[in-house]
Amino acid sequence: MLAKDNNPKHIAFIMDGNGRWAKERGLARTAGHRQGIQRVKEIIRGAGELGLEVVTFFAFSTENWGRPKKEVDVLMRYLDNFLDGQIKELERNNMRFRVIGRKDPLPKYLQARIEKAEERTKKNTGLTVVLALNYGSRQEIVDAARAFAASVLDDSALLDQLDCESFARYLYTADLPDPDLLVRTSGEMRISNFLLWQLSYAELYFSRKYWPDFKMAELKEAILDFKKRERRFGGLDVTKENN
Repeated sequence: MLAKDNNPKHIAFIMDGNGRWAKERGLARTAGHRQGIQRVKEIIRGAGELGLEVVTFFAFSTENWGRPKKEVDVLMRYLDNFLDGQIKELERNNMRFRVIGRKDPLPKYLQARIEKAEERTKKNTGLTVVLALNYGSRQEIVDAARAFAASVLDDSALLDQLDCESFARYLYTADLPDPDLLVRTSGEMRISNFLLWQLSYAELYFSRKYWPDFKMAELKEAILDFKKRERRFGGLDVTKENN
């Protein structure tokens, strides 16, 4: 059993390795994505049981549009089917669903599905499940800067009062806590344009497992590793410094 004390409140996931998982098994890349969706469902259930507040999954980046059209089309259908099948479970478990990222050029049918899922779960008070979809962190920061500039122009904000806290309110994640822990699978050690602002003080955990093999046992191992770390947010542990 994993004690709930000192658990991270918000875990963000870079779900890497679906294609390599499939290739090593002689399967199409899309088979890896399909298996990866099963892991998302498992992690959501487990996160709820562990009492986490937020889980964010990097589902599709702005750079992923450069992949073969056939693969992108399949990914969009998988995401649509995931939402269609998952929404009832989210409602049943009092979970809220959110998407961060730019809407266009996501297919209209997927945009409609997202809007419906967000609306049906917006009053739920349990785990918040976030999909970063058509998401890029540099693009997010640019969008936030534009939104702030527009606020200055319409006199609803003052330029000389801008600070880090107020700027964060213009990000896609304005109503969410920053991640305490970032988990990336497949052994890669990059952030890849994901939550650059929000990860400023997050702990980073890199697993050699491909995402389709990252199950609850691996999540618990990552959380246990997190519990061993000292988070000083740029300061010092005064008690230890004086000993």
